[in-house]
Amino acid sequence: MADVPPNLTWERAAPPDATGPWIEIAFGEGEGDDGDAPVYIRETGDPDNIVTTNRRKWDAFVLGVQAGEFDHFVEGVEEVGGVEGGDTP
Repeated sequence: MADVPPNLTWERAAPPDATGPWIEIAFGEGEGDDGDAPVYIRETGDPDNIVTTNRRKWDAFVLGVQAGEFDHFVEGVEEVGGVEGGDTP
């Protein structure tokens, strides 16, 4: 695993009052549109297990989510407490 800077600002992908394990992301150093700038991803329940990708791949993933490319993963999952699937995204 690549070295993870200790001073990252982690952003949780959940409402502030949400409970349960959630995904957090942090953006590493990079200038402007630097597609090779690192992006770090972890789960709140296991914060020492960090996955690293780059900004170009992260942006492609976000565009895919916005376009509905992954909606089939949650088809048939009931919405509970405002979040599909209950406590986990």
